[in-house]
Amino acid sequence: MAFNFAGPPGTGKTICAEAIAHELGMNLLVVDYAEAESMWLGETPKNIVAAFRSAAAQNAVLFFDEADAIAMRRSVGSNLPQDRESNLIVNVILRELEAFNGIVIFATNLAANFDRAFERRIRSHVLFEMPGVEERARIWQLQIHPHKTPLAPDVDFHELARRHAMSGGDIKNAVIKAAAAAAAEPGPDHGKVIARHHFDGAAQDVVKAKTVMRQSLFEDAAVSPANPVHLWQTLEARSRTTMLFTLALAGGAFVTALVAIALVVMR
Repeated sequence: MAFNFAGPPGTGKTICAEAIAHELGMNLLVVDYAEAESMWLGETPKNIVAAFRSAAAQNAVLFFDEADAIAMRRSVGSNLPQDRESNLIVNVILRELEAFNGIVIFATNLAANFDRAFERRIRSHVLFEMPGVEERARIWQLQIHPHKTPLAPDVDFHELARRHAMSGGDIKNAVIKAAAAAAAEPGPDHGKVIARHHFDGAAQDVVKAKTVMRQSLFEDAAVSPANPVHLWQTLEARSRTTMLFTLALAGGAFVTALVAIALVVMR
């Protein structure tokens, strides 16, 4: 049984996999691409096989985090070693999926990057969407200890949920920031409480941080993860512009050198 959990970061894909394993009374074996990947050719497919073997031996739910990096689309007509290695990794995963008698969960933020062969082998594709107002209010409440967290009377979780459209992961970060801000205020610790302005300020900081992290050459309004062709065209156009600018600088330097040589010869 193979499942694909797709959705934006912080929407609960990992914690849902943990809940499934807990409900079934099984361990959760997490495969991170950074740990599975090897600089040596042929080692990464061996690590993937070892993960399936280990999950079978432990009777564990196998969870591939950021799976699009492992199961990306195969290249056609390329003889580069890295492309052959990527194709081999996908082939190995597909073969192991056919033979594995257990539960495999893939989690990804970029489902469009999956190889098409996985669509047939994955039983269910589950979309994890951003939570609505009611869901956000419950997430705010769940992040707070019901008895030990000192809250000010002006804290209203439904109002926070209405004001700040955030994922569950972002809400968790905002709660931690709010608690740290309240603890850092002057005065005795026993009198400190987390007030509404702490939560509002923390939520705004989290949103600003995400905006800063999106400042890259990939951030165009017309470019999205679901539109890789447009993304490639944009990168290609920018690369061409950079190359032309570099050639212009090199040409200017060459002309300057020729003028300098001519002046030396004339003297």
